Parts: sequence; structure tokens; C-alpha cells
Amino acid sequence: MIGVRKLVAMLVLPAVLITIAGCGGGGGSSASTSATTATGASSSSAATTGSSAPATGTGTAQISTRTLSGLGTVLVDGQGRTLYVFVPDAHRRVTCLGACVQLWPPVKLAQGQKAAVSGQAKRALLGSDPDPEGGRVLTYAGWPLYTYVADSGPGSDNGQGLDTNGGLWYVISPTGAVISKTP
Repeated sequence: MIGVRKLVAMLVLPAVLITIAGCGGGGGSSASTSATTATGASSSSAATTGSSAPATGTGTAQISTRTLSGLGTVLVDGQGRTLYVFVPDAHRRVTCLGACVQLWPPVKLAQGQKAAVSGQAKRALLGSDPDPEGGRVLTYAGWPLYTYVADSGPGSDNGQGLDTNGGLWYVISPTGAVISKTP
């Protein structure tokens, strides 16, 4: 019997791919979010996905935490979207490239932008690595971080345990441990 998650992925992924293919040759997209720094001050953050040119921006890129049913406390971005790690990255470098980033956009750090944490996320585990397609990708405990386009919004975890684009995708805990169980 096919699990609900796999069924959702099988139905959603083709629609996403068709939509992406229809968008044609743009260089990428960007989204702006608001983040709160550790001092409580609000600042603007720009997160870019799929762009081959380094982004520029000011403010902070926020990493926080959220409790998801069946998974526990996991990392989320400034908009509350679940963050994932890609097992082939092997806890060291970005390997999701080309078509992979269309489904799994990396969490990019714009040039001049600072990263901030809130919730149970630990500042000491936050970093960044060069993105082979340009710019820098936020890392946590050495793992490059990604979102999943088929997640419907904050609290969604449709990418958990999927085996796509050459490897498995999992959420990550605030301790830096990869959570491989499925809810």
C-alpha cells in the first residue's frame, strides 16, 4: 500500500515540475521576510532561491524552531517553513544542483546579510558554505539547509523521508541531529 506522503509527493511533484517548466528561463526568484534578531529588533531579510548570481541584501536570515507532530522540534526558516538536509551533502557541502534546486531551494545567505537564530536553534551551529551555483547557503551543524516546494506552508513536512534527486531528505533538530523517522 502506498503511504499518504508518497501519494501526495507523486501527485504534487508532477504539477510542480510542469509549473516550473512553464516559467521558463528566469534567473531565479527572491522573497523578502521579516526576522527578529536575538535582541528583539525587527529587521528585513532577503532569501533568494535558484539564482546563479550572488544576492545582495542587509538584515538577517532567520533560523528558528517548530514542533512537528511525530518528528519533535525541528528547524524552520523565518517564514516558519520546515528546513531539510540532503543526505548526499554528507554533512559537508552543497550537492543539490541544477533541477534539484527547483524542488529543494537552498536557504541562501545574501551578500552582506547576517544569520540569526531564535527558539531552540543554536548560534554556534549556524554557518554558511559556498553554493556551486553562486552565493552562499546557510548551514546548520555543517549541513546545508533547504526548503521543499511541495510543503504547503508553515508546519508542513511533506519532504520528510523522501528519496528524490539522488538521495534522502530529512528534517534536522536544534541539536544538529538529522531526524530520519517519518511521522
